[in-house]
Amino acid sequence: MKTVRTRFAPSPTGFLHVGGIRTALFAWLLARQQNGQFILRFEDTDKKREVAGAREHLIDSLKTLGLAYDEGPDIGGPFAPYTQSERLEHYQAWAQKLIAKGRAYADPYSAEEVQAFRDQARANKQPFLYRNYRPEVTPTWDGTMPLRFKSDPKPYSWHDAVMGELSTGPEVIDDFILIKSDGYPTYNFAHIIDDLEMEITHIMRGQEFLSSQPNYLNLYEALEITPPILATMPHILAENGNKKLSKRDGAKDVLDYIRDGYLPETLVNFIASLGWNDGTEQELFSVSEVITKFSLEHVQRSGARFDEKRLEWMNGAKIRDLPLADLAARSQSFWPESSHQSASDYKLAVLGLIQERLKFFAEIPQLTEFFFEDLPVDPNLITTNKQLKKYTFTELKTWLETCRQSFEASDFSAADLTERLNRLLETTGQKPGVLFSLIRIATTQAPASPALAETMALLGKERCLRRIDQQLTVLTAA
Repeated sequence: MKTVRTRFAPSPTGFLHVGGIRTALFAWLLARQQNGQFILRFEDTDKKREVAGAREHLIDSLKTLGLAYDEGPDIGGPFAPYTQSERLEHYQAWAQKLIAKGRAYADPYSAEEVQAFRDQARANKQPFLYRNYRPEVTPTWDGTMPLRFKSDPKPYSWHDAVMGELSTGPEVIDDFILIKSDGYPTYNFAHIIDDLEMEITHIMRGQEFLSSQPNYLNLYEALEITPPILATMPHILAENGNKKLSKRDGAKDVLDYIRDGYLPETLVNFIASLGWNDGTEQELFSVSEVITKFSLEHVQRSGARFDEKRLEWMNGAKIRDLPLADLAARSQSFWPESSHQSASDYKLAVLGLIQERLKFFAEIPQLTEFFFEDLPVDPNLITTNKQLKKYTFTELKTWLETCRQSFEASDFSAADLTERLNRLLETTGQKPGVLFSLIRIATTQAPASPALAETMALLGKERCLRRIDQQLTVLTAA
């Protein structure tokens, strides 16, 4: 059997979002599972759409997610170069073979003439097919005119590793451009040549290319090439499920998720699950598990809905499974500036408290700021609290004074504070939702916090009593 060789061949026309990364991920997974090679290739023949910095971004995205490639533009390989604009002589050579076989011709028509043909077809209520206007006599191709493929319309049936058995009639086959008048090949031509010369065994690409497959098969035949295994990926749908996820609809740059503090392994797990599962109810996988279990047979044919809440849940679950020291190392750059002077063991203790509720690292400042500085008393935290807003400030002040008196006698261990908090429920006759919310707001000035006793124990007695006094002053003045 041939060594499995897959490729990811993006155009450097912008940032990489989830749809593009999934194509790369599935190709990488198959190559890793089969001990094959994964290749990165830039398809940069549309110079008008190229975006500065896009190449570096694509490389950074793959490397950040751990999708290491074995050959590519920046590392070379046995089939270099891996950038289409540097391979023009390859396409020229294959174009001459097609010309010699009578399967390619110079297109003498201007853009205006081609548009007139389109208008004529529309007026006749017929689909536009360029082959219906194929010139009887064509000039010798000198590179100044587009070079078109001379198609041989016929029905096709083929097997797609994901979509199954597919077929079309001859009416979809047309004469498409191979090389443009600027000397650059079209994707339709260049990818077939590159895949052949780079010995690609599996082509994975999005569903939008499915309608072009009959034309590709026609070209494979003309070139006497056996097509690689074809695998069409289903669309990733927007969260509402009614259309394909796209950059125009706000699909995020995949590196934005990393900047927000999502774990690379979460993104691999989540993106793999968009259209694939292993046939079980399992949702959380390590990267090595995904590699072991991945198969094209379990890639679904229907679209997969992008659900950012599910991504958050996955990331939170993986954060909870991290050893605390590993979590600290990974989240180091996300801490608030107010934490920079704090001892590392104190920060580690804070991280241990918030680990259970942390969904992504960008939440760390909001969840931890009160551990490092006294925040100003915010009356809105009480007046907007659905439990506390039912009571007068005088009632709240009375309960908080009772609490302060009890805390003043505490050794401020979590165990002692837990016991005192439970007794205070009996003393005040209040429910936890009322009394604990009041104490939490007074000691943190935050809308939410980790477990109350553990939070207070870590903040320390002096700080908690000082903050309670500040809250009492505001309640007295109100």
